[in-house]
Amino acid sequence: MRRTGAPARRPRESALAAAATAYIRGVRLLSRLSGYVAAALIGASVFVVCEMVFVRYALNENTIWQTDFVTYSLVAATFVGSPYVLMTRGHVNVDVLPHYLGKLSRRRLAFFASGLTLAFCLTIAVLTFQFWKEAWDNKWVSDTMWRARLWIPYASMPIGLGVLCLQCIADLIGLATGREPPFGIGAERVK
Repeated sequence: MRRTGAPARRPRESALAAAATAYIRGVRLLSRLSGYVAAALIGASVFVVCEMVFVRYALNENTIWQTDFVTYSLVAATFVGSPYVLMTRGHVNVDVLPHYLGKLSRRRLAFFASGLTLAFCLTIAVLTFQFWKEAWDNKWVSDTMWRARLWIPYASMPIGLGVLCLQCIADLIGLATGREPPFGIGAERVK
């Protein structure tokens, strides 16, 4: 007999399944946060462009930092927002081949594509981290009048790609455990 107000018990999950669930939830939260940060960067860029137009044409003054800020913010939004795009499947996807494959072939293709995506993202994450580290170690600054410390905007590349790698792993776990169908095709559980 259940007491009033007591939560209903869920079937007991194995420790591995519970860990996978916790990982996927954590990464989805981080990816969603990345999407919010990317949207804020785009919004800030729009605001700064409007401010730049006002300063330049209404006040007839020079703009020094605005162009650099907008450029770095939009690039950062691209990298930082990429995990959110992968999580929501918002990317351009050509899924003609998966529609014509059987369940097993579709699943194999999904594992291959996800593994290849993870390998590519991991490689680029390592390379962008090395690029960021070089900017940090050598104290690089931009060649403009603003003289922005370049390690700050360059940090968006390894951060965004690092979270993207985590999201790729979460997608692989979802595919391996049957939580997500390959390529999002079909609501049935693929075996």
